[in-house]
Amino acid sequence: MTLNKHVQKTNAARLLEAAKIPFELIPYRFDEEDLAAEHVADELGEPIEQVFKTLVLRGDRTGLFVCVMPGNLEVDLKVAASISGNKSAAMLHMKELLPETGYIRGGCSPVGMKKPLPTFFHESAQLYDYIYVSAGVRGLQLKINPQDLMEFIGAGIYPL
Repeated sequence: MTLNKHVQKTNAARLLEAAKIPFELIPYRFDEEDLAAEHVADELGEPIEQVFKTLVLRGDRTGLFVCVMPGNLEVDLKVAASISGNKSAAMLHMKELLPETGYIRGGCSPVGMKKPLPTFFHESAQLYDYIYVSAGVRGLQLKINPQDLMEFIGAGIYPL
C-alpha cells in the first residue's frame, strides 16, 4: 500500500479554491490491487455511503456523461441512460478514461476533467453535510459539502 506522504494540490483542488468553495484534502493509503471504494472508506474511517465514486459512461445519443455514486452502489445503466437523455449507456472502457478525462481509474474526480461533462449525483449525496470524492489522484480525497460541489459542477440528480 502507498500513502500520499505530502498533500500536493491537484487541478480539482485548484479549481475549487479559485471558486472559493470550502473543502479539505484528505490523504489515504491506497493499494494498486484494491482501488474499490470500500477500501477508501475503510482507510478514511468513514461510512461507505459517504465515499462517492466517479463513473464515466457513454450514451448512445449524447456521448460521455458522469454518474457520481455512493461506493456501496452500482450504477443502473437503464436509469443512467434515461436521466442523461440516452436510450442506452455503457461504462467507458478503462483505456479511454485517461485520454477522455485526464484521470486514471481510482483517481477520477468529478472536478477538472479535460472538458466539462454532464454530471449526475446520486440523490443520497444531499443527505450529508459532507461527502468524499476523488481529488484527481489515487490516495487523495476531497471532503466537501455535496451541495457546493453539485452547484459548482452544474450537476443534476440521479434518483434512488
